[in-house]
Amino acid sequence: MSSEQKKPAESLVQELLAERRELKVLLERARLDLAEAREGASGPNPRLKDMDDEIERLRHQLANARAEANVLRDERDELRAGIEKALHMFDQE
Repeated sequence: MSSEQKKPAESLVQELLAERRELKVLLERARLDLAEAREGASGPNPRLKDMDDEIERLRHQLANARAEANVLRDERDELRAGIEKALHMFDQE
């Protein structure tokens, strides 16, 4: 093989080696990006605690509102029963 025939082959090898190095760099960057994305995704959302606290506050508020509604319902029923009793007594007179 003459030296002129070796030059194109050597040039091709050099190009392939350069491309290989470039691909290795790109692969390492992609690995770093993936690791960074996983770290960000695996950590808890900082707003999650606030949302949980808000849900608990709203549950407590709902329970209080239900209890108050039950008290008001009982008072209404007592008043209705008293009115009915008074009307019944008035009718008997």
